[in-house]
Amino acid sequence: MVVTIARQFGSRGRDIGKLLAKKLSVDFYDRKLIELASQKSGISEEYFEKVDEKAGNSLLYALSIGASSAVSSDYGIVPNMPMNDKLYLLQYDIIKKAATKPCVIVGRCADHVLADRKDLVSVFICAEEEARAIHVSAKYNVSYDKAKTMMRKNDKARANYYNNYATGGWGTPEHYDLCLNSTKTGIEGAVEMILSYLRIRKLI
Repeated sequence: MVVTIARQFGSRGRDIGKLLAKKLSVDFYDRKLIELASQKSGISEEYFEKVDEKAGNSLLYALSIGASSAVSSDYGIVPNMPMNDKLYLLQYDIIKKAATKPCVIVGRCADHVLADRKDLVSVFICAEEEARAIHVSAKYNVSYDKAKTMMRKNDKARANYYNNYATGGWGTPEHYDLCLNSTKTGIEGAVEMILSYLRIRKLI
């Protein structure tokens, strides 16, 4: 069983995923994927952080030779590939390996990478704009208006990233098993709803 969580910026999707993983006693992957990609490739984390969940330009070339060929068994990367695509392909391989055990994965097109699994549950977390802006403002110590600008920028980047590397459309309701509004449910409520769905599917 693997749960993937896509989320609007500021919707608390990461917090929901982290609590869910804790309640399920399974591994949790979010920023950890960047750390693992850095360790395996020898490329600095700070370079990867700048392009994390941002679309590259030449993935069609990488996909034309296959992800498994683009990323060798020792995590070598085809030459002259943009950093965005290097990180995506590294994370693609790491996600495949991580999913050999039950886990919760946030973002990084994980639902697309693992789409062939029958025990996959994909979740999209949204929230009301005001609640998101208040959370972002407090978390990053920025003004309310700046927070709304950050939300628009990051949501656009996440949508472009997903729609560049995957199929189905980021945030499109019919693409997910569950779509939850964390403003209505709260973090714990969202987690309980996901757990209930997992029980309905007989995955836990």
